[in-house]
Amino acid sequence: MDAPVLYSLDLIGVFVFALTGALAASRKQLDIVGFAFLASITGVGGGTLRDVILGATPVFWITQPAPVVLCVATAVFVYFVAPFVEYRYRLLLWADAIGISGYCVMGAARALDAGASPFGAVVMGVVTATFGGIIRDIVAGEPSVILRREIYVTATVVGATLFVLAILLDVPFWTASVLGALSAFAVRAGALTFGWTLPTYRSRPGRAFPPR
Repeated sequence: MDAPVLYSLDLIGVFVFALTGALAASRKQLDIVGFAFLASITGVGGGTLRDVILGATPVFWITQPAPVVLCVATAVFVYFVAPFVEYRYRLLLWADAIGISGYCVMGAARALDAGASPFGAVVMGVVTATFGGIIRDIVAGEPSVILRREIYVTATVVGATLFVLAILLDVPFWTASVLGALSAFAVRAGALTFGWTLPTYRSRPGRAFPPR
């Protein structure tokens, strides 16, 4: 993939995740600096970890400040618009669903472009898609989306895996990207709408030892 195309796709992911960070800031009633900070660390968090692991340093927003500028602009926009939006946490969840769907593909594409194995590319897709949201929830003190009962990480695994498999089968990049992103979004949307979950661990009482 051409670097300009990957960079443009990175900006789209940054915008969506910055939006979720700013929405989290609105729920915590932060000032505009807090909005900008939370939007920025959410927007570039996943991509930063991805680049560090892949050795693609300096990371993407160091040499080109457009991602951080985009995060701040998104934060300012949400700061003035959020008071007129009801159900902001619900909007945050759906925006996050869009973000992880695109970013799991973006992360996998970046990894393949850097020479990662197919397995490594899937892992990088999952890391890129989820890390920003984890940071957002920790900093904002929100219930972590990764710990919600409905499917979350699994959606990114599905999307990244289908994208990588399609690329290995010589499917055109954009077709593979749409396939991966839509499959991830379909799984996450189904989880949000219908409460899809995976079987959870159920602990059992410990075995009592006989007296000596």
